[in-house]
Amino acid sequence: MIEDTPATPADPTPPPERRRAQPPHSAGRNGIGEGIRSGRRNGRRLRAAVLALSMAAGALISWPQGSAEAAPAPYAGYLFVYFTGEGSATGEQIYYALSKGNDPLHWTELNGGKPVLASTVGTKGVRDPFVTRSPKGDRFYLLGTDQRQYGNRDWDTPQRHGSKNIVVWESTDLVNWTNQHLSKVAPDTAGNTWAPEATYDETQGKYVVYWASKIYAANDPNHTGNTYNRMLYATTADFRTFSAAKTWFDPGHSVLDSTVIKNNGTYYRLNKDARDGRTCSNFITEDKSTTILNTRYTVVADCIGRGAISRGEGPLVFKSNTGNKWYQFIDEYGVRGYVPFETTDLNSGKWTPSPNYALPAKPRHGTVLPVTQAEYDRLKNRFR
Repeated sequence: MIEDTPATPADPTPPPERRRAQPPHSAGRNGIGEGIRSGRRNGRRLRAAVLALSMAAGALISWPQGSAEAAPAPYAGYLFVYFTGEGSATGEQIYYALSKGNDPLHWTELNGGKPVLASTVGTKGVRDPFVTRSPKGDRFYLLGTDQRQYGNRDWDTPQRHGSKNIVVWESTDLVNWTNQHLSKVAPDTAGNTWAPEATYDETQGKYVVYWASKIYAANDPNHTGNTYNRMLYATTADFRTFSAAKTWFDPGHSVLDSTVIKNNGTYYRLNKDARDGRTCSNFITEDKSTTILNTRYTVVADCIGRGAISRGEGPLVFKSNTGNKWYQFIDEYGVRGYVPFETTDLNSGKWTPSPNYALPAKPRHGTVLPVTQAEYDRLKNRFR
């Protein structure tokens, strides 16, 4: 989940440090007061100048929560984090691409199109990577599915006896990732733990982590019965200790790949409708709620993508850095891969295919993250 950032912070720069006036010995109280008033006027002029420069450069990053010292910075582009599929030995690892400036429809693959990060834990494969920026803006977390499917066409066993863990990395700069570990989030009755994502919930001061699992009966420890995927969640403050998993979205049939974006106090959720034998099977649904953990979101739209793609999964969603527009990439799996769509109104549920795009060669289920100029340059220089 990527939360929208306001176009203009209420106070774009912190006030200048106040220093006690040092008037000449002959100055009286009026002289001291004028010095203070002059300092305040200069501070206001400085804040206005910084705001004007930032707005000219592009969309502003919202103030990091809890940090009054940080200055605003414009987003200068996007980082695309993805895997490329089970068709190659290195496809289930982490790949990067950078947008061409603030154009989210044209991309350059980084590191020569090779993985930038490989899993060394669990199955040693990682799918469905998701990156989130911490509320203070000083840390990033990378989550993924602990699964290696290369050379295996069996999709039933991984949903009966798959990993109950998610893969987690941490970084302060998007370049150096450390502390890779597995975190068990799914219950013992789960057969799989697919496509984890996270949303920071200000009301709890914790991240809500959500994923898809098939849940088997407690008296079926070998997971031999028939069941379906539904969305579960757990909360965490550090991606190491998690609350017990609970059901988040269970419509009574298989649903996968939920992703969330927040705008004007409303959470918009996109999901893959994975039930069989329905006209809108294997397309995207959209629903909404004013609280992240509501178990009964309101339906906004159904069959998103139908008519433009033959089927879809793994939706990712993000807001434009430069205007009132949102992008949704839908994976037309087994055909073209990701296909971009766009809207100017999340509440409408109307998504139009984007024209004239050039995505990386083989991106599968991933994340697009807005980045600052410093982050953009760091990534480009490190993985050119």
